[in-house]
Parts: sequence; structure tokens; C-alpha cells
Amino acid sequence: MSREAIPAVVNVDVEGPQINRHVYGHFAEHLGRCIYGGFYVGEDSDIPNEGGIRLDVVEALRALNIPNLRWPGGCFADEYHWMDGIGPKEDRAVMINTHWGGVEENNHFGTHEFMALCELLGTEPYISGNVGSGTVREMSEWIEYLTRDGDSPMVRLRKQNGREEPWKVKYWGLGNETWGCGGNMSAEQYAMDARKYATYCRNYGDNKLYRIAAGAADFSYDWTETLMKQLGHLGCQRVERPLYQAVSVHYYTIAGNWENKGDAKEFTTDEYYTTMVKAARTDELLTGHSNVMDLYDPTKEIGIVMDEWGTWWNVEPGTNPGFLYQQNTLRDALVASVHFDIFHKHADRLHMANIAQTVNVLQAMILTDPDSGALVLTPTYHVFEMNKGHQDAASLRVDTPAGLPSRKVDEAELDTVSISASRKDGKVLFSLSNLDADEAVDVDLDLRGGTLREVASRILTADALQSHNEPTALEAVAPRAHEVTATEKGLRVHLPAHSFVTVEGSVA
Repeated sequence: MSREAIPAVVNVDVEGPQINRHVYGHFAEHLGRCIYGGFYVGEDSDIPNEGGIRLDVVEALRALNIPNLRWPGGCFADEYHWMDGIGPKEDRAVMINTHWGGVEENNHFGTHEFMALCELLGTEPYISGNVGSGTVREMSEWIEYLTRDGDSPMVRLRKQNGREEPWKVKYWGLGNETWGCGGNMSAEQYAMDARKYATYCRNYGDNKLYRIAAGAADFSYDWTETLMKQLGHLGCQRVERPLYQAVSVHYYTIAGNWENKGDAKEFTTDEYYTTMVKAARTDELLTGHSNVMDLYDPTKEIGIVMDEWGTWWNVEPGTNPGFLYQQNTLRDALVASVHFDIFHKHADRLHMANIAQTVNVLQAMILTDPDSGALVLTPTYHVFEMNKGHQDAASLRVDTPAGLPSRKVDEAELDTVSISASRKDGKVLFSLSNLDADEAVDVDLDLRGGTLREVASRILTADALQSHNEPTALEAVAPRAHEVTATEKGLRVHLPAHSFVTVEGSVA
């Protein structure tokens, strides 16, 4: 017996908080083949490049309207000393990447190369400064080097290295995972350091920094509370503006545990459902941190930045364990689609999110084959592309008066349908996921306050949850056209098992 259609009521003329385009942000760390062999192949490579930056990667990411790129880490950020990565490449210091594989880092990709990459991508840089092994002076001078005009020691050094005009850099991270690889600090210790570092991260000219304090892992609400208690206070005085504008949080989705996270391609249906339960807990996590922040910041001036999220599996057999290279299946795509629905729900507090990571690492958008040079777009890439119309759109509330289908998984209740919607420039975009591994479902969109014209729909699915793209099968999981049916109240959308569907139309 087929299920009855799920009614979903959407008032297309009642707009909610704006979905910040930066929740579709990305992350590039000096880790494995993310930078070298991913973004950067060097000027002597046979692969088409500009200044060593791989152009097919740039073209693919530009199609996503990539809003920001976080760099140089990650754990690498807190052993990175930026002056090692400027000046003539042959003179740059070589270091050991102790966090990720113990390989030599020649620093050929440094500040100028990263800023050139951002310009090619048409994206905003998000730089994570070194709190773990760096100094306040080092971070302060990096900002001066990047963003100050006129004359000063760092400005003269930048010009000596070939850049006359300052860059625009808004997003600045005050360390990374300071509870772990970024210094093994207590929340109280880091809160004091964050105030000190933020004080010397100065605005130059019209470049206004958005300072992001290194926040909690997972559900560590006490870390967020410690940062919020300290925020804006200097002794018994209160400053006019907060010293930092956001607090970060990191959350990864795994099917197993940290010793055995599960296989990226070979997994059971039970492991799939466990994964989706873990992904869905992002809502609980953001709600919990938001509730803590509301106690100290009820007007929501301070943002949450979820600058590391995504799936983390055991590395592919035969690859360097320190390189975190994993395949990317339809399961990963559905993890991404669920995250975005949750991000849209929290648009009032969530200012940015960065998937880990963009190329060749963890839940990547792009995989580059080291032998053939082929570029593979992953299923997750396609979710980003299909959802890009949500960027800077007004969120729309979706009500499901009859509830959503669900199933019991690992003592948790998993809603097997997820929906979000937004409106921008006279168009409405719906995103719908069916997480049921085996059963299809229909959703009846009850549209109020307007009707839709010129409706177009696309679907991302495959025969198996384990389906993935590779050089010999580039479109095993790729979007295709999808049919929707007009109804008296709106639209009926058919969602096959394990599928992601978008529906877009002009509002009349």
C-alpha cells in the first residue's frame, strides 16, 4: 500500500530571516591533496593553470557561487607562520606538516597565492589566524600586511612582494579548535586569549573585520557560555562593540566511532540510517548553542559560524591515513541536503558554515585523480549547485500539519522527509529530501499567498545509496530533470527512495 501524500503548507508571501549566503561556505586546509594537487598544481604543470592555480577546479567552484573559502586550516593553521609563505618561492622556509602525514610543506602556496585564488573564484577569504603556536604580534602584522593602505613596515613588505593595493579581508578566525590541536586550552584560558588577540586584530581604512572566536566541539555548550560571558567585557567596564562578532562550532557526522568511523562506500542500510540520525542532530546542536547565546545576546548580534562540518569516514584503502581522502556517495549528498535544511531553519543566528573540505579531503566537492588528472564532481557538489538559489534568500516557513514520516533508529526518532524553502528576486526555491532507503513518498505543497509559474524541478538520486562518481563514471550520481504535478492548492512532488529534489518557480 502506498503512503498518503504529506501535506506541507508554505505561505510564499510571509518571509522569514534571510539565509546568509555564507552558510554555503567552503574550507581548504594544507592537508593531503587539498592544496597541492587540488587547488594548486604549480606554474610548470601541464594542467591548465593561472599562477599555479588549477583552472578547472576554479571553474567548477564558480558554478556554485562559492561565497567564502576558509584557509589555511584547521589544525594546520595553528602551526602556520604566514611570513614563511611570502616572497620568492625559492626562498620560502620548508616546514613539516606534523598534523597531517608528517610531510614537508614548501610554502609555495601562501598568502599571495590564496588571495589570488579567492579573486579567481570571486569569493571572500576567511583566514584562520595562529593562536596555538603564534603570537599576538604575528597575527596583528598579518592583518596589517593584507589590509592596510598608506605606509607602514608591513605595507612596504607587501609592496616589495608585488602587491601595491591592500586586499579586502572581512572574516578572521581567532585560532582553531583551541580545546584540542589549537592549544589544548580550557574555555576560560581561551576566552582571555580571544579578548587579547581580538584587541590587536585591527580595522584598517574601510576594511572591517568580522572576528570569529574559536568555539566548541559538538555539544560543549559550556564552552560557548564561557565565551559569551566574557564577550565585550573589559574588567568591570563594557565596551561599545563586542571584541568578536561570532563564535564557531565544529560537528562531524560519522556512522561509527572515532577509532572506526565507517567505510565511505561499503556500508549497510543500518549504518546509513545511523549516519542520517547523526546528521539530523545538527538541529539539536545549533538550537542548544543558540539558546545559550540568547541568554547573553537576545538581539542575536553575535553569530554562530559552523566552520567545520560534514562526513568523516575511514580513508580509502591504500591512501595515506594522514591525508583524509575518502569517496563521496549519495549518502554524503543526503547528509548535505539535511544540513542545509537545518541551516535555513537557523538563519536568524547562523551566519556562516564551511564544509570540510573542498577538494580531495573528507566530504569534498571535487576529487582530482593524481594519475589521469581527471576532475570528478561529487554527489555533494551537486547538492550545493542545486541549492545555490537559497543564498541570501528570505527563508519561508514550511508547516507539516499531519507530521512527517519517521522511523526508530538507534533509540532515536528520525524524520525521513526534510523540507526547506526560500524566496528571492520573485522566485521560490523548495528543497526536499526523502531519507527513506526503500520507500518513495509524495509531498503536496499547499502554496498560500501566491502561485508558481514556470516551474522547474530537478532530482539527485541513484540506484544505490553507495553510488558515487569516479573518473570512469563521472555522472553516476548527477542531477536530472524531474516532473512535478499541479494540484488545486499548489504542487505534488514525488520523492523516490533516497532522493533529493529541488523545485523552483516564479511567484505570481
